[in-house]
Amino acid sequence: MPTWTKLRGFMDDYTKLPPTQRAAFRLAVGHFVSDIKSGSFWNGLRIKKLQGHDDIWEMTWAADGRATFTYGAPVRDGEPHVIWRRIGTHDVLKRP
Repeated sequence: MPTWTKLRGFMDDYTKLPPTQRAAFRLAVGHFVSDIKSGSFWNGLRIKKLQGHDDIWEMTWAADGRATFTYGAPVRDGEPHVIWRRIGTHDVLKRP
């Protein structure tokens, strides 16, 4: 099971999301967790590296829902560690 950390910016953004968007993100994270174990992401999440940033990735979790993340040093042997950076609309990609 991957571990994760949520940066303050992510938490500030997350608290501003309506409950329906929070639920949609949690559902997407379920896919994300399953996929990260297999090493192959579901196309619906559209996970890709963010242009201009070598170590920041973006995940699409709704039509206009984006979350950015990086990988950190493993907390548990053999498990990836995800650092959630920002969440919200496409606008979060301006300051990932």
